[in-house]
Amino acid sequence: MIEENDALQGRDGPVSISGIHYVNGTSIIGPYSEKFEIAYFALGCFWGAERLFWQLDGVYTTAVGYQGGYTPNPTYEETCTGRTGHAESVLIVYDPEQVSYKELLKVFFEEHDPTQYMRQGNDVGTQYRSAIFPTTDKQLLEAREVLSTYNESLRGVGRDDISTEIYPLPAPMFYFAEEYHQQYLAKNPNGYCGLKGTGISCPILP
Repeated sequence: MIEENDALQGRDGPVSISGIHYVNGTSIIGPYSEKFEIAYFALGCFWGAERLFWQLDGVYTTAVGYQGGYTPNPTYEETCTGRTGHAESVLIVYDPEQVSYKELLKVFFEEHDPTQYMRQGNDVGTQYRSAIFPTTDKQLLEAREVLSTYNESLRGVGRDDISTEIYPLPAPMFYFAEEYHQQYLAKNPNGYCGLKGTGISCPILP
């Protein structure tokens, strides 16, 4: 990981995006209804990661962006250099009455390989690291609980320990990615998705 003093300078303003979800027509920027909660996950290339979540019942909207680093309002090209410190991240706005945070965590852990460090398959670099950015105390506790439980499941079949980083509160700033990255696999159905899980079920408790 790059040190803050060595990170790219970035820019004052965000990239220009439509703010409308290509699949369901909802606002990806907000403000959102008070009944919704927000989750942020990084699990490799954000194109396929975002699609996992917009397909879930109870998810109001999703977006992709950059998170966990130092450079303000980075571009995709800058993030790919590894000199921003950011990971490719997914924003999920969801109704907790319809889908729980633990259910989102189950999708997160099962649909990528959280034991790979700073990579997912052929996608190598700090921008592809596995990370959880909780937004509430409850999310932080549940993320730690589910990670610990899943780690034991993976150990039980001889897999390496989980390398997923759980960030402390408050969640770091989420910078929206460029328009062409938003809902990329809906716009490009034959586009690349390198996500591959371990094949081991992630148990969650109520």
